[in-house]
Amino acid sequence: MRSAFFNALLEAAGDNPRINLITADLGFGVVEPFAKRFPGRFLNVGVAEQNMTGIAAGLAMSGKTVFTYSIANFPTLRCLEQIRNDVCYHRADVKVVTVGGGFSYGALGMTHHATEDLAIMRALPEMTVVAPGDPIETVHATRAIAITPGPAYLRLGRAGEAAVHTGPIEFQLGRAIKLRDGADVTLVSTGAMLQTCAKVADLLEERGISARLLSMHTLKPLDEAAITCAAGETGAIVTVEEHSVLGGLGGAVAEVLAESGISPLRFKRIGLPSEFAKYVGSQEYLRARYGLSEPAIVQQVLALLDAKPAAVRRRYA
Repeated sequence: MRSAFFNALLEAAGDNPRINLITADLGFGVVEPFAKRFPGRFLNVGVAEQNMTGIAAGLAMSGKTVFTYSIANFPTLRCLEQIRNDVCYHRADVKVVTVGGGFSYGALGMTHHATEDLAIMRALPEMTVVAPGDPIETVHATRAIAITPGPAYLRLGRAGEAAVHTGPIEFQLGRAIKLRDGADVTLVSTGAMLQTCAKVADLLEERGISARLLSMHTLKPLDEAAITCAAGETGAIVTVEEHSVLGGLGGAVAEVLAESGISPLRFKRIGLPSEFAKYVGSQEYLRARYGLSEPAIVQQVLALLDAKPAAVRRRYA
């Protein structure tokens, strides 16, 4: 996803001389092409994310479109006050781009895990929140936020994610992409869990279960129509995210469902518990420990489909 983002950014910057890039002493291998091509529009501020965000806000207020870039938790949580007060309050044209969502930097421990970022960014007024599912979505997302005025948060993976989409896609901020249709359950994925969810859908199909798959690349604004449509047309909804179950994709979908009036409905949030990781290891290892592997997700979906809805249990209690 990183390479896809920087290729798309280079293209956008070639078309738009107002685009600037600021990094916090990170990512030289992928950042250097931009710095060499547009030296007057690139700045490395060092390990000083608060300053990075303040400078970005100032440049934006003078008419620039500014992308900031670092490891997922640093340009979000470390400088949250600057994002809130300097960027969002003034609706400044700053795009906060992070690499390594979830457990991407798993071996470096909880200080480098980004497991609350979607919830926090989603809560900020004026902020658009985007977590593309593969490199193809990343290119479209980069182009979209580059031409959309105002603050945006773009969350990327760093595990060399493969393309899940096999052809051209119609990408629009705030509109989910349906990768496959199904009647028994809807899998709603955000970010780098898309490839896993596609494989889960295949495994469910082998068991005779028809699974719809939605890539919810934009968490804010959320595609409420896609959610309520899935609730009315499929037997259950399962959200999957490499993020806390509080406030991210699962929380956002639950809010829509709670107000939709569609009942009874089988619904489950698959994500991380609201706790700091007890383990250290690779992203794959940590996903498996927290129930985000393909077999674990399949078992959780099967258990949900096997359970009777709460309204039915009450009726026969």
